[in-house]
Amino acid sequence: MVAKPYSASHIAAVSSHYTTMRLSGAVKERLVELLCEELDRLVPQMEQETLSQDPERKTLDDPKRSRLNYNRTRELMIDRIDGVESVGSAAVQAGIEHTEAHLAALLRNASEAAERDRVATIKPRHLDRALLNMRKPDSDEEEDETVVPEGGANDFVASQSGGMLTPTSLLALARSVARMAVTKDALDELLDMYSEVFEDLEDDIRNHAQLGNNPVHFIESINSMRGMMTLGWMRSRLIKAAEHASGRGARSIELQDVVNITAHTSE
Repeated sequence: MVAKPYSASHIAAVSSHYTTMRLSGAVKERLVELLCEELDRLVPQMEQETLSQDPERKTLDDPKRSRLNYNRTRELMIDRIDGVESVGSAAVQAGIEHTEAHLAALLRNASEAAERDRVATIKPRHLDRALLNMRKPDSDEEEDETVVPEGGANDFVASQSGGMLTPTSLLALARSVARMAVTKDALDELLDMYSEVFEDLEDDIRNHAQLGNNPVHFIESINSMRGMMTLGWMRSRLIKAAEHASGRGARSIELQDVVNITAHTSE
């Protein structure tokens, strides 16, 4: 028995999630044809890759990834519904996609924490740090009311990074200190600035570490390095960039806000 193609009305309903424009009847029919043609290409490829991994397999699989178990996910979702009576296959697929994306984010953040500790094993403390990094304020109002204990954000991020920032920890610092998001370009610029200042201080300390050199300058360099290690330098930069962004009426720190602050002021 040959399977029926998608109905034009079904494709139109699905398309409404991706465009607000109306589709003509001819476009709907053409989309049905195009999607079936894509399945003509995709399914044989998946079949070949499935059998190359397991020649004895009788069921088509997704050979590019290991998915969360469909039936187990469905049962877990059923346990958690209240206002409806059952869980459809589309909901299960959406639940799997969302949960796998969450798992990927957890592991990515935990891996970064493990790398900062210079270990090759993700441990519970790394997962705890990942959860803290991924925690987001529910709203701007709640974010404004958040009380950060004195030194709290400083200790939190410094303990993760060992004094060296990562994109993840910098985003967390921006949320807690500057109360703003940071664009990717601004993030990259801040990290570059931080690395340059850190390297300059390291060279300065090495150059003045000899006992015959001026001890006052050496002590000043050590104090500046302490500010970098505790992230006081970055906190100051974020606050100034946030003030510049607010002055423009922006809700996030952008590249132009970063380049308008003094890059090499140590604290």
